[in-house]
Amino acid sequence: MNTELLEALNILEKEKEISKETLLDAIENSLLNACKNHFGKADNIKLIMDRTTCDYRLFAEKTVVEDVEDKLEEISIEDARKIDGKYELGDIVQIPIESKSFGRIATQNAKNLILQKIREEERKVVYDQYFEKEKDIVTGIVQRYIGRNVSINLGKADAMLTENEQVKGEVFKPTERVKLYIVEVKNTTKGPKILVSRTHPELVKRLFEAEVTEVKDGVVEIKSIAREAGSRTKIAVWSNDPDVDPVGACVGMNGSRVNAIVNELRGEKIDIINWSDNPAILIENALSPAKVISVMADPDDKTAGVIVPDYQLSLAIGKEGQNARLAARLTGYKIDIKSETQAIESGDLPENYLEMSEGVYEEEYEESYEEGYEEEQPNEEYAYPEDEEQEYDAYVGEDEITFQEIEE
Repeated sequence: MNTELLEALNILEKEKEISKETLLDAIENSLLNACKNHFGKADNIKLIMDRTTCDYRLFAEKTVVEDVEDKLEEISIEDARKIDGKYELGDIVQIPIESKSFGRIATQNAKNLILQKIREEERKVVYDQYFEKEKDIVTGIVQRYIGRNVSINLGKADAMLTENEQVKGEVFKPTERVKLYIVEVKNTTKGPKILVSRTHPELVKRLFEAEVTEVKDGVVEIKSIAREAGSRTKIAVWSNDPDVDPVGACVGMNGSRVNAIVNELRGEKIDIINWSDNPAILIENALSPAKVISVMADPDDKTAGVIVPDYQLSLAIGKEGQNARLAARLTGYKIDIKSETQAIESGDLPENYLEMSEGVYEEEYEESYEEGYEEEQPNEEYAYPEDEEQEYDAYVGEDEITFQEIEE
């Protein structure tokens, strides 16, 4: 038994995760290559190796002839019968070859061949490991800045976070741990090239899968996602179980789940809405937190006209059009948002719409005022009209009710 070789193979298999069979194949090829370098050719060289004990036999097969013309492939009958008297002309004689007899150059070439094979297999193992994680998230350790790119260690391989895949404003410190989305893994001659991202929308989706059990189990599905990295993300969720609230599951107790993701994204805002197969309802939800009066969607052209109250127009559009832009990406519809006044001017609403709506607002306001007055005195934060001739439009926010005066 070749104890030293067997022990070396076991260590390599454990540390480099390279199979013993692959290493034995490399050794066989290196020995045959050494024979070729030493003798000039190796067509008649045979190798027999015991894969269990790592013992091997190397020999040359020579044909018994009367007159030898090629010493590498032929042997005289006299020499053959010195080995065994039974040999006759045309028989094949196996002549043992000692690997120790190889020259320095042949030995060095064999060594280099084995080392090269080990490096190739090591790169292949790393590539396979990270190729399985493609389209998934990993945790990396920041090493250093290289120009505007960031070198990040992923364990057995390094990845480069390019400037285009970085969130604007994010600054990393050495040894800091960050979560990254593996966009692509390429196999190159210098090892696997791993492209990672902090701006990809799928990063948010994978974070929800890791944080929310219902998403991981498939009870809650993330149907669509739209993201402007570093600023805001909108996701539409759907529950396959009527007893499970998809939005509540993603938000968590007191917002614990979504807050963990927000912290990982360094304060990026996340809007979670209910998915609907009805495009009108989906678009209305996507424009949250803005209130919507009506939605007219055309599924064929993927366009939608949305009407919102005058005071909600800026909220529906969002800062620099962000809310409307994300809603359009989330739903896949081209959304045209108009205020009540603009809709009346364009003929989308009747001319007396504002008068009709003001009457409804006034009735609702009087009922709510009387109920509130009977139960308890109004809060000082609420403003009530003193002049009965003035008309007000009530807007219900998250924390308080305010009234905006409308000029006749």
